[in-house]
Amino acid sequence: MKQSVRAKRMARNHKRNSKQTKLSLVSLMDIFTILVFFLMLNASDVQVLDNHKSVTLPESTSDTPAKETLLILVNNDAIVLQGKKVTDVDSALQDNQDTISALAKELEYHNQKRQKRAVMQHAVTAPQSDAAGQAITIMGDRTVPYAVLKKVMYTCAEAGYTDVSLAVEQLLSSEGEV
Repeated sequence: MKQSVRAKRMARNHKRNSKQTKLSLVSLMDIFTILVFFLMLNASDVQVLDNHKSVTLPESTSDTPAKETLLILVNNDAIVLQGKKVTDVDSALQDNQDTISALAKELEYHNQKRQKRAVMQHAVTAPQSDAAGQAITIMGDRTVPYAVLKKVMYTCAEAGYTDVSLAVEQLLSSEGEV
């Protein structure tokens, strides 16, 4: 049976268009591999603490990176532990005691919560870690009176948080390195 010119052309086009084009994923895999390595290497270099608008950190050339610990934020108005307001700075200053009782209660609560979590995970705390003390970071505004920071640090030490770190804004060193 003879086919018309139109039928031959349609068969030829159908045959040409029916072939599937193959997508080469090798170059895409190379790009994604490089991207993954780049992100893995650069993500571990940066340690950022949550900063609050009301706190301007003092500047320093500290070389020690920040650790993931309890965070106390001290600004001109309030003392905040892990995002929860504990007390006012004015009432802490007016109190004649060396410790801040509201902060001590909150630190004890966090200590008990940590101990319950350790028991639930069946983890036994090593005696060396208790001797070294628990870690805590204080973010104090540069305009906060030293008497307030001294009371906060003393309260932390009394509650067993003796590994106290003060958060600072890191300056560039003389060589230009961070």
